[in-house]
Amino acid sequence: MNTNMYDRGNLGSNETLSFGPFRLAVAERLLKKIDEPIPLGSRALDILVALADRGGTVVTHKELIATVWPDVVVENANLRVHVAALRKALGDGQDGVRYVSNVAGRGYCFVSPVTRSITEGPVATNNVANTVRVQKLPPRSARMVGRDGAVQALVQQLQKWRFVSIVGPGGVGKTTVAVSVAHTLIHEFHDGVFFVDLSAVTDPNLVPTAVASALGFMVQTQDLLTSLLAFIADKKILVVLDNCEHVIDVAATLAERVFSNAPQAHILATSREALRADGEYVHLLYSLDCPPEDITLTAIEATRFSAVELFMERAGASGYAGVLCDSDAPIVASICRRLDGIALAIELAAGRVGNVGIAGTADLLGNQSSLLRYSRRTALARHETLNSMLDWSYTLLTEREKLLLCQLSIFVGDFTLQAAISVASESSTDTDVIDALASLVAKSLVSTIHTAKSTSYRLLETTRAYASNKLAKRGDAHRIARRHALFYSKCLENDQTIQSLFREHDLSEYALLMGNVRTALEWALSEHGDLTVGVELATWAVPLFIGLSLLEECREWSERALAALDDASRGTRKEMVLQEALAVTSMFTRGHSDLVLSEYRRGLALAEVFEDRARQVRLFAGLNLFLTRIGDIKGALAIAEQARQIAQAARHPSGTVWAEWWAGIAHHFLGDQAASQLHCERGLSLAIELGASNADFFGFDNRVSALVCLTRTMWLRGFPDQGLRFMQMALDQAESKNNPFPTCVSLVYASTFLLWTGNLQRAGGLIEKLIALSGRYSLATYHALGIALKGTLAINRGEPEQGIKLLRSALDALSSQQYNLLVTGFIGALADGLRKDGQLEEATFAINGALSRATSSGLKLDLSELLRIKSRILSAQNDSMSAQDCLMEAITVAQGQSALGWELRSTIDLAGLLSESGQRDGARQTLALVVDRFTEGFETEDLKRARVLLDALR
Repeated sequence: MNTNMYDRGNLGSNETLSFGPFRLAVAERLLKKIDEPIPLGSRALDILVALADRGGTVVTHKELIATVWPDVVVENANLRVHVAALRKALGDGQDGVRYVSNVAGRGYCFVSPVTRSITEGPVATNNVANTVRVQKLPPRSARMVGRDGAVQALVQQLQKWRFVSIVGPGGVGKTTVAVSVAHTLIHEFHDGVFFVDLSAVTDPNLVPTAVASALGFMVQTQDLLTSLLAFIADKKILVVLDNCEHVIDVAATLAERVFSNAPQAHILATSREALRADGEYVHLLYSLDCPPEDITLTAIEATRFSAVELFMERAGASGYAGVLCDSDAPIVASICRRLDGIALAIELAAGRVGNVGIAGTADLLGNQSSLLRYSRRTALARHETLNSMLDWSYTLLTEREKLLLCQLSIFVGDFTLQAAISVASESSTDTDVIDALASLVAKSLVSTIHTAKSTSYRLLETTRAYASNKLAKRGDAHRIARRHALFYSKCLENDQTIQSLFREHDLSEYALLMGNVRTALEWALSEHGDLTVGVELATWAVPLFIGLSLLEECREWSERALAALDDASRGTRKEMVLQEALAVTSMFTRGHSDLVLSEYRRGLALAEVFEDRARQVRLFAGLNLFLTRIGDIKGALAIAEQARQIAQAARHPSGTVWAEWWAGIAHHFLGDQAASQLHCERGLSLAIELGASNADFFGFDNRVSALVCLTRTMWLRGFPDQGLRFMQMALDQAESKNNPFPTCVSLVYASTFLLWTGNLQRAGGLIEKLIALSGRYSLATYHALGIALKGTLAINRGEPEQGIKLLRSALDALSSQQYNLLVTGFIGALADGLRKDGQLEEATFAINGALSRATSSGLKLDLSELLRIKSRILSAQNDSMSAQDCLMEAITVAQGQSALGWELRSTIDLAGLLSESGQRDGARQTLALVVDRFTEGFETEDLKRARVLLDALR
């Protein structure tokens, strides 16, 4: 006889394994069906013992071969032959009965429940059923995902505390975990491990009878509990009380009495609420880990989350033959989040993947009724569908709890106690609502989220869908929706952090409100809602949308609310707020059209009527940004000066600081770098003096804008090291805001600075980050700027063909958005790329166009550099004299702008031309005079080139 498997497994040689009508005596190697021996070959019997010992678990081909043929090399075909013989002997598959299941590509699994028994000597009767060690456990789940840590913790807790309750919502996997814990501890309790399924007990008074029956205690007395306690008083046993919630009072009493009177007995209970019994240790079982919503995952990264792992395993079991790919990973992650990581819900949903695929399953989940109808044919009745599972919980509630659960279904995501009271307390007291909510929390139908500052609540999505259907059937949905919308309208109106005109606050913590605000707006501005409430809510909500950078969404709500205004509401403060929001968000999401300009002017006219000076300043800030982006810098400078006067008169520090900064930015683009430095540095000093550190408008951090302006200005003025420090300050400031606007601004201008200094590697990293971030938040202008910068980088790296292609694409996009601010510089880069690619005629056309734009628009920042690029094109055409003239003009322009950086570049090129024409001394003297004016930045690319050339000229 092969005894190797006994060394490897957990079987004792005197154990008997029972399944269906069969009994397998391990020591005797005898299989009986009822009392009739079943002939079975030695190898097939070894396989049966190995599989039945690990019932419910997949035993791999390799493990079975190592057990049955420990010293022989055999093929899988040998294994299949003996498994087939085993199945035939068991009648596997006849009348739908299954014992051995093939797990494709892995091995085999024994799927019939197995009961173990061991006779350890003479059996005592003493008027009770025998006390042989009977272990009536369901099979351990073959594929339990994401619960190893919970099982390990529960094993330790049960050994330490003796009485542990696994508490969690329906479908989270309490029973699966409890069964696994029991199997893990099966050899720790020599008097038995007993599983009692209380879900089938409809009368609470029958709980002691169910427990006694499971333990084999069959004496019927009037005081069964007392007799039962006497029976187990000296026994070391583990009793698993599964599904206690509907008989919780009696279950709690029984568990408490067992804990107190049987010092060696251990109790493991599962319930949707704690038993609240003496000695109980509560273990909260949470949902499976789901990927967070704000990150993009690859397939490999997604499957590291237990919810996704479970989904794909169950999808495979449903017949889905594919593997998770990167394109499907976000869909599966979204499904798991939608199902709140509830194991049962994920299993039921994944069961559809074999028929409709991953995307089809996601589409089905969009329908609440579909969400609740998924079924599993082999499930317990209460778990057959999500609807059945929730019906089980719902019927256990009081009428007040049922009503509150339905009312709470209006909330999407987190909600506060005050929100719950506001929605539900119209016909009841606050105390009633608080008590009912506490009860729903205790029964795992409402979850709590604790932070250092507050406690909030939420319904799992499956529970919310179920309760929402119940609310609709009550005919109360619209009344509750109106109360919900009114609550959030008042909540937003009274929050001065959100409504602050000069917002210097991080609004990221308010993101949790957005689900409820959206739901309220959707109802209120619909044909079935209340337009008056909708307009009011939108008015107070748009600052939050802007503060969270939800610009496209803000634009849509502003448009819908403005369209809903009646005649009496036009010309009011509400219209003023909505017009401002529409103008700002349209500028960022739809470009820089005349329509946006008219929206700004309408908002300014209303602000003037209401003498709302603070809002005037903010609207001026938006108009200034609009004019800057279309390239009307002189107009933008005039607006900044006008806004400064209003801000000073109205005593608005943030407005004063903003005006100073944007005057500096305007001078930067107009080509006066000394004035730019003066205004930006004065603004930084005023910000400290007046206590307006950021002067935020529309979620746009103007301190970042000032810092990046100083970054470039200091390079131009010949202070690259100082520019680098300002660049890092700008990047750090933007990063701290957790807002895509300032981050994109910092990345655009930091990238240009790095390109100027020749740090191409770091510039490339920032450019890729800009492209990814702007794409994620649908910020079209910044995305186009990122592509343009990538094209410029390619040309600087000597890849003109790729750079030309990228720049042309980006310039087309910027033109369609009427964005002109940085366009002349990018056209210059394009011309340089065309020169490098040998397309001299097109290069000449491009550079002349850029020079014309710079001259006519007043955007003279790039004028010197454009002239330098033109000189290179002329040199390539062998027109050295014209090239020298261009360089002399470029140097003159740079000197007039206090732009030593541009002056150095042109002087390097001029020195090269002079040297080629034999004027080496003149070239050296001309270049040395410029280089000697630098006091820092000696590791930047231009200064290194200058030193190399000077050495060569000596």
